[in-house]
Amino acid sequence: MEGNTALLLAATGTALAALLHIGCIAFGPAWYDALGAGERMVRWSRERRWRPTVITGAITIVLGIWTLYALAGAGMLPTLPATRFILPAITAVLLLRGIAGVAIAALRPGYNGVRFWIVSSVACLGLGGFYLAGTLQVWPSL
Repeated sequence: MEGNTALLLAATGTALAALLHIGCIAFGPAWYDALGAGERMVRWSRERRWRPTVITGAITIVLGIWTLYALAGAGMLPTLPATRFILPAITAVLLLRGIAGVAIAALRPGYNGVRFWIVSSVACLGLGGFYLAGTLQVWPSL
């Protein structure tokens, strides 16, 4: 189980996504805009409203937890509770989000913009693929 490349790549990608979200919180509207968060989030951040920070902070926490589960699944951390349930759940969420994002980009292109939905969907599908491959590799030992 140790050194599972797919789960290590999943952990790395998820940690990077968490860091990008922290960047949005720390550096504000320019980062939200550069990462395609949508006009509303950029405006709220510019107006110093609480919503972007809370939403982005919650996403960051989830991504951080997912990173820990990927590392635990790869054998780099001690086993975490419910890993046999959590890793497939993370995989499903990422793959479904990736597919849904492509549909949203096609059906509601003005909602956060096509760029956001396509880029984030490709990232979710890629990460979901790493989680899927890694989870399948370690499944017998979970």
